[in-house]
Amino acid sequence: MSDEELAGWLARNVKALREARGATQAQLAKLAGVPRATWANLESGASNPTLGVLHRVASALQVSLEELVARPRASAQHYPRDSLVVRTRGPGFVRKLLPDPLPGMEFDRMELPPGARLTGVPHTPGTREYLVCEAGRMALVASGERFILETGDVVVFRGDQKHSYENPGTKAAVGYSVVLLAQPAFRP
Repeated sequence: MSDEELAGWLARNVKALREARGATQAQLAKLAGVPRATWANLESGASNPTLGVLHRVASALQVSLEELVARPRASAQHYPRDSLVVRTRGPGFVRKLLPDPLPGMEFDRMELPPGARLTGVPHTPGTREYLVCEAGRMALVASGERFILETGDVVVFRGDQKHSYENPGTKAAVGYSVVLLAQPAFRP
């Protein structure tokens, strides 16, 4: 690959990532701590940035350095259901909803047969979790309390404690778990 080709990939990726976030060049330049002119040069393919500038740009866009300089992706990509990660846990299973990890977040789909129980894993202190019942009935036990969810119900709870999910119903239950992970505190 030539230097010009790499600069073109960088330019297309930076611009596409910025536009996908609905931000201006000035907003993201400020977030990255670089002059707006530097950002504009990145998007035009007319710059030869230092590794430090690339690192700040990647951090502002919340992507890896590799994603900045990789061959631009197609505008859409299809992921067949079987290509997503599935974990079998006892009689039930948990499937990732998204093929790419999002920093600080987890999105999972749970399917529990009648009578099945799944024990949750406590997350980092300060984590919040949202459980949505999509079909059937689900029970959530958290902080010693039991919550019964019908279709469409949501429970928000601390995800840093012991918790479990179960299906008290007579047909399969489907639920979605959204976890907002707290960042661990810095300890010198």
